[in-house]
Amino acid sequence: FTEDVTKVDLSKRPFTVSSAEQSLTTQALIIATGATAKRLNLPGEQKLWTRGMSACAVCDGALPIFRNKVLVVVGGGDSAAEESTFLTKFASKVYLIHRREALRASKIMQERVLNNKKIEVVWNTTVTDVLGEDGESAVRVKDVKTNKERELTCGGVFYAIGFTPNT
Repeated sequence: FTEDVTKVDLSKRPFTVSSAEQSLTTQALIIATGATAKRLNLPGEQKLWTRGMSACAVCDGALPIFRNKVLVVVGGGDSAAEESTFLTKFASKVYLIHRREALRASKIMQERVLNNKKIEVVWNTTVTDVLGEDGESAVRVKDVKTNKERELTCGGVFYAIGFTPNT
């Protein structure tokens, strides 16, 4: 079962950890608060999060709603490269949208992305909105050099733009 910790005394050993229901003592304490995926806070994001949008390709990429569809990954680091490559197992195509003209990912991860025929990198581009009703249908993107906007039809979006610690 789960309880919320309401108080921790680390001033002496053994440490005391308390909830509304009980107090426990321990010689060691691991605080694992996790992290929350960063979002872009796009207009359509609130409606579509978990309905075609995710921040974990490994967790959600194999779901039936994403299979054999064109998918979008947003980011340019190792996580974005890894998630893009992973999604090619299930997707018909993966757009990797990156706001710069070079990936920040390690050289080996860049090579995996650039040599994968199912991945198309969309350089110098940001996502300005996600479109759809009960699932992803498109992303609106903007070229950061020309400011030209267009829509890319897709069946899902995965963010790989980092995490904020829950501390």
